[in-house]
Amino acid sequence: MDNRKILQDFPKAELGFFPTPVVKLTNLSRHLGGPEILMKRDDLTGLALGGNKTRKLEYILGDALAKGCDTVVTAGAQQSNHCRQTAAAAAKLNMSCHLLLGGDKPDEATGNLLLDTLFGAQLHYCKDNRKGEDIPRLIEDLKSQGRKPYVIPYGGSNELGAIGFVEAGLELATQIDTDALSQVFFASSSGGTHAGLMIARSILEHQYMLTGIQIDKAESSAGEFKQSVLALANSTSDALNLNQVFNQEDVILDDGYLGAGYGILNEREKSAIQLLAKTEGILLDPVYTGRAFAAMLDKIGSGELVSGQQVLFWHTGGAPSVFAYADKLL
Repeated sequence: MDNRKILQDFPKAELGFFPTPVVKLTNLSRHLGGPEILMKRDDLTGLALGGNKTRKLEYILGDALAKGCDTVVTAGAQQSNHCRQTAAAAAKLNMSCHLLLGGDKPDEATGNLLLDTLFGAQLHYCKDNRKGEDIPRLIEDLKSQGRKPYVIPYGGSNELGAIGFVEAGLELATQIDTDALSQVFFASSSGGTHAGLMIARSILEHQYMLTGIQIDKAESSAGEFKQSVLALANSTSDALNLNQVFNQEDVILDDGYLGAGYGILNEREKSAIQLLAKTEGILLDPVYTGRAFAAMLDKIGSGELVSGQQVLFWHTGGAPSVFAYADKLL
C-alpha cells in the first residue's frame, strides 16, 4: 500500500529535491563511542540552500496558487530560515513576497537576511513583532493596491505545512529500516515538523521515540507550545481523514535546552556545531539544529543513549545563518 495516496488531494508546488539523503555519521559515532548516529539531510532540499520549510511550502504555496493568489506574506526573526525559503519559493513561482521581520533594519545584511534581499522580497522591520502581529494591516494595504495576498503562518506551521512532514516521515520509511531506530531527534519550534512526523509515525505504526527539542523559551510557559503541537497534529489528522486522535503523552518535547533564549548561542551549541563540522564536514545552524544536536550529544554523554542503539537526527537546515554568527563561533 502506498501511504502517500492520502496526500494526493492537496495541491502541491514542486519546489525541492526529494527524497533527501540519509547518511551515517560514522566518524562522529566512533568519536563518541555511543549509538550509531544517522542524519536525515533536509538541509539539502535544494531551495535557497535548503531546509525543512521547503516541504511545508510545497503544500502551502500549492494552495495559494490554486486560490489564484499573487503575493505571499509571512513573518519571522531576521535570520528566519522560513522567511528565506519563502522568498525563494515566491521568486520561483513568480509571486511577490513580503516579509515582516523582527527588530530594526541593520546596517549590514548578512546570512538569511542577505538572501531575502537577493530573492527580491520586500522587507518590513517590526521591532518586537517577529511573529506576524503586524500582518493584518499589511494585508489591507495590499488588497487596496489590487493584490491578492496569501498569508503563510509563522514557521509555515498549519495543517498544510504539517502535511509536508507527514510526507517526509513516510519518505524516511522508504530509505532505512525504521524498526532499527530507537529515537529520532529534531528541533521543534513552530510545530509543523513535529506534528507531521507524529502522524507519519502513527500511520506506519513505528515504535521509535520521536523527540522534539524545544528551541524558543517564549513558547515554554504552562505547556502552551506542547498543547499547540498536539492541536496541530489532531487538526492535520482530521484534514487527512485519519482516525488517529493524539493525546498529551504522544507529544515528546524536551524543554531542557532553552538556554538564555531564542537565537542566543551558548557554549554547548557552539561545541556541537564545531564538533560536527570537524568530524563530518556538515554544518549546523546556531539557532535550531545547533541547539537540538547539542541536546542529543548531551544525552549520549550522560549515558542515556548507548552503544548498540541507532538514533537519527533530522537536520532541518539553516546553515546560512552561520555567517551572521561569525563573531560568536570563532
